[in-house]
Amino acid sequence: MLTKRMKISIVAGTLLGVVCIVGAQLRSGFEKEALYLFAFWYNRLLMGVVIGLARETQELNRALGRGAVLGLLVSFAFYSSTGFEDAVGFAAGIVYGVIIEYAAYRFANKSRGGKHLKRG
Repeated sequence: MLTKRMKISIVAGTLLGVVCIVGAQLRSGFEKEALYLFAFWYNRLLMGVVIGLARETQELNRALGRGAVLGLLVSFAFYSSTGFEDAVGFAAGIVYGVIIEYAAYRFANKSRGGKHLKRG
């Protein structure tokens, strides 16, 4: 279950979670509590896990669309739990879903003898 795709997605989610923490701190003037920041980071980690569990696809456009939808769904859980306060963080989650999916698509398939899946 810990495939190359899953590992890449988890690492990407973890790193993007750190970016989210920095962004949240900058936007709030460094007033966010540690528990809030941890939950924000964990949401991005969870996004990586969810995207990593998704089946590989041969079409890049389809993969990126799925990343956006999964990013939206996972981000909405955090966004709604905060009383719909951070629309920027919610929107970033959609973009991060696309980034995680792209990284998983691009790098998980590199090990197949240089053959990339069809783009389209």
